[in-house]
Amino acid sequence: MNDAMPRADRFTFQAIGTEWQIDTDEPMNASLRARIINRIQQFEATYSRFRPDSLVSRIAAAPQGGRFEFPEDSPKLFGLYDHLYKATEGAVDPLVGRQLELLGYDPAYSLTPAPDEVRAAEHAQVRATWAADVVRDGTTLVTRRPLVVDVGAAGKGYLVDLLSAILREAGHTRFVVDGSGDLLHAGERSIRVGLEHPFDPKRVIGVAHLKGQALCASGVARRAWGDGLHHVLDARTGVPVAGVVATWVVADETALADGLATALFFIDAQRLAKTFRFAYVRMHTDARADRSANFPGELFS
Repeated sequence: MNDAMPRADRFTFQAIGTEWQIDTDEPMNASLRARIINRIQQFEATYSRFRPDSLVSRIAAAPQGGRFEFPEDSPKLFGLYDHLYKATEGAVDPLVGRQLELLGYDPAYSLTPAPDEVRAAEHAQVRATWAADVVRDGTTLVTRRPLVVDVGAAGKGYLVDLLSAILREAGHTRFVVDGSGDLLHAGERSIRVGLEHPFDPKRVIGVAHLKGQALCASGVARRAWGDGLHHVLDARTGVPVAGVVATWVVADETALADGLATALFFIDAQRLAKTFRFAYVRMHTDARADRSANFPGELFS
């Protein structure tokens, strides 16, 4: 459920494997739409591990590592990962990509885990980590061996922020950018956004009142392909998380809300609150839900 703002224009498209929607109170011209699509293509050419020609795929294929140049805005995304990695003690790590591949969430989208002996051999090696195996020099990332970079924990939210910046540069001040559940609202009138039940998309467990902020949701059911197999992994172990089934975070920036929605699967919210400003709802496997006192909305019983 998304009670959107009154709109004059709606732009829908596919990007990074999911549905997107942009609502504005003034029409978007063809040039602006083209800028948005071009920025998405640049993002995918950099960060998509499902494209063999992307920058992160070249990093994964470099036998001795190397120096790789990222876009000029990349330090903001990588800086967020620095903070998330530290706050979660390594549970959120953009080098989790290889572990996702071993479970079947690979570029071919096989959804078939590697044989037990392959996974055991991989886990017996020293695990690559964001802190130990990557050196950054501005927009340059330096590696010493093949590394599978996956920015899924915060990347979609980061792209929402990038597209929102393009809208603002074009003079739009009232809009909603919705990347299939990761969204940013701009404007003076709030909107109501339903918190989708993680196992029944026809139901909501509550509603958020969003005004000039981002809301991101993360759940284990959206990308699940077997008993206990889903995309939310603890990078320290390579094992899908258990205990929490869904999270929702409100923050000033979508990348931050997206990253924290993942972090809340692994760490207590009070510890995260020492570093970040946000509000949240979290649902556990036994259907209990907890929320922060400052969450702008309500939960249904």
